[in-house]
Amino acid sequence: MDASMSLDQLRELFLTTEASRAARTIAIVGSLLLAATVLQLVRRGSLREEYTPIWLIVSAGIVLVSVRMDLLHATSRLLGAWTPSSTLFFLGELFLVAICLNFAVRLSRTSLQLKNLSQEVALLRSAIEERADRSPPG
Repeated sequence: MDASMSLDQLRELFLTTEASRAARTIAIVGSLLLAATVLQLVRRGSLREEYTPIWLIVSAGIVLVSVRMDLLHATSRLLGAWTPSSTLFFLGELFLVAICLNFAVRLSRTSLQLKNLSQEVALLRSAIEERADRSPPG
């Protein structure tokens, strides 16, 4: 590498370097395995159907990016990233933050429902005990 290469030239070199065939193959196989795993988990009832589209879209996106690396390079240029791998990590982090936020909202909703149900059960139990105390034995 030429020592007088500018930062813009170095960035362009990173963005124009082709991914290895092995990396593409691993990405495609991994995304297909992810899709198969999601479908298997849904079939066994371990994963609810409402989450299936999210994970199938993720695996389809990985296949798309693996097959069409030019889309990843264009996204990297658009975001101002130096390498396609940094773009993937950034998008992965955004996805994880979105998933965490989704689960936090669901957990908050479930916690509120649990509190309300506990209060209702306590009121019902109190009413049953009150009736039992008022009713004559026997």
